[in-house]
Amino acid sequence: MNRATPATAVIASVVLVELSSGITQGFLSPLLRGLTDTLGVSAADLNWISVANLLASVAFTPVLSRMGDLHGHRRVLRWNLLIVLLGSLLVGLSRDFGTLLAGQILQGAFAGFFPLLVGILRNRKRSSEGPDDDAEAESRRGISVMVAALVAGMAFGLVASGFVARTVDSPTAALWVPAVATSLALAATWRLLPESDHRPGGRVDWAGGILLCLGLTAVMLGLGLGGTPGWEWASPRTLGCLAGGVLVTALWVRVELRTAEPMIDVRMFRRRGVVAVSLVTLTFTFCMFGLMVANAVFMGTSRAEEGYGLGLDPFAIALATLPNLLALTLGALLAPAVAAAVTDRLTLVAGSLLMAAGYAMVLAFHGDQALFLAGTAVAGLGTGFLQHSTRTLAVECVPRDRTSVGSGINELLINIGGSLGAAAVLTVFAAHTPAGRTLPGLSAYTVSWTVCVLVSVAGAALALLYRTPKADDTAEAGR
Repeated sequence: MNRATPATAVIASVVLVELSSGITQGFLSPLLRGLTDTLGVSAADLNWISVANLLASVAFTPVLSRMGDLHGHRRVLRWNLLIVLLGSLLVGLSRDFGTLLAGQILQGAFAGFFPLLVGILRNRKRSSEGPDDDAEAESRRGISVMVAALVAGMAFGLVASGFVARTVDSPTAALWVPAVATSLALAATWRLLPESDHRPGGRVDWAGGILLCLGLTAVMLGLGLGGTPGWEWASPRTLGCLAGGVLVTALWVRVELRTAEPMIDVRMFRRRGVVAVSLVTLTFTFCMFGLMVANAVFMGTSRAEEGYGLGLDPFAIALATLPNLLALTLGALLAPAVAAAVTDRLTLVAGSLLMAAGYAMVLAFHGDQALFLAGTAVAGLGTGFLQHSTRTLAVECVPRDRTSVGSGINELLINIGGSLGAAAVLTVFAAHTPAGRTLPGLSAYTVSWTVCVLVSVAGAALALLYRTPKADDTAEAGR
């Protein structure tokens, strides 16, 4: 029985898995510049790393989420960890770009960790004997700890790989960081995590899964590479991917509406709460991921050479990223208490407004390093609120036997929002980069920060649409 597993063991196992996920997502950024020399590739070629990882996440998430609900969250999580470990071993062994790319594709399975772990936590709550309100609060605290562990893992991976790269002579030594983290998580959690008692039965909707993966992959490919050489926004290749992806996704919706056991029940989007949470997820991830590369490049740019920037080296950039990540972790941990005090809706509004204020600080004070980093910290605090709240509400708005699918939808939206943000910033940078130059003018950054201020304010307005669902309404959403 799930209740035979102590709560501390469950939370410790969840933290280890999410730490490994964060490390896998955060370790590569400080190494990218060095990999251009080590693997003999251009900076443009490195775009394929993030694109391949993103596309793999889109493909893995719905399938792993649904299989977890049907066949047991722990069982599927074990295979999920093994897939990521295999990818991490390939990355560690990489001596050419093809091997690195293959490893990154398999590492993209980390997107399944969060939905499967949420399924374990929520099903553990189902079998608890305590009052429902206490169990609900425990589930929310567990999700906040997961988000905090994920972000802490990103920070640790960022610093650890930068430190290894600086201190070890081998140019590829830091590529082993995620393999070590995933191995420890797999070994420690193999027996500790409980299996889900409740399984609804049914089957995997493979037709729906394939159509969804094809449609979203095409759209993400167009967004991820749009604006790069050979993928100009008006080129047949980019337009074909975007239009084809939209058509296949529309076909997927039609098929799912006629399927008895769909991969993702699109009828859930008739619920006002699901739509509001989904839109807020798109807005905050647009800004969070859209500025990730832009801010790192800004911090590494020399003011003496370009007239702007902080002039930091790779390891210093890793350290300068910590205020944002630490504030994000704090926000995720505080979010349950804030929601209990002021409601979920106002927590969503507060998170979006904090992000807007942080980006406004960055826009106004980008010439001062301390104030710049303070602005990223304020934005990080708001992001932490939203990371926890959207992930929690995404599963509370759906029936319990669709827990992982509800969380999986949210993870898909995170990828989509991040891709939209990255594509928007890429377009701005392309428009503000003089011919023959590799770096854009300062206006590229000021426009990008302004856009993110406006998008965050829009997120606050959209958050006002959210209403707490009633128990019978949540059950109806699954019919």
